[in-house]
Amino acid sequence: MFAVIRTGGKQYRVAAEDVLRVDKVTGNPGEIVQFGEVLVVGGDSITLGQPTIAGASVAAEVLEQGRGPKIIAFKKRRRKNSRRKRGHRQEFTLVRVTEILTDGAKPTQTARPKREPKNPVAAAPTEATEPAEAKPPKPKAPPKTRARAETAKKPAKAPAKKPSKPKSEGKD
Repeated sequence: MFAVIRTGGKQYRVAAEDVLRVDKVTGNPGEIVQFGEVLVVGGDSITLGQPTIAGASVAAEVLEQGRGPKIIAFKKRRRKNSRRKRGHRQEFTLVRVTEILTDGAKPTQTARPKREPKNPVAAAPTEATEPAEAKPPKPKAPPKTRARAETAKKPAKAPAKKPSKPKSEGKD
């Protein structure tokens, strides 16, 4: 069974378990959203809407909310010293179609509970948590002194003397 839905100004042909990327739809990951604008329902018999099918909807689970790649709109008017650069990232929602509903039916699946992250420290056996012969910490090393600091006081050089020019004697 398939359906054609309209969302975000675009039309999508979907079937159960399809994953698609649509324009941003409100909902957190794991929630179930419904698309009410169903244009066509197909399968054994095809039902066309005028423009939509009354009572039909498509239920989908939100997988992710995200933003697409950056698109740069650069406009330039030559010889006019006029330029404009704008960047834009389109927001999207990644959804998995769970079921196609007709005759005003409600979705049978509910939102999945969020998984808790597995903590490897909590899963460790209790015997390993007891410290075995704790070693004393190493003492801190004294701060390093710079070798340059000792050699920094060198006698100042006397300014170099300019060679004296021979004085020219008067011409005869």
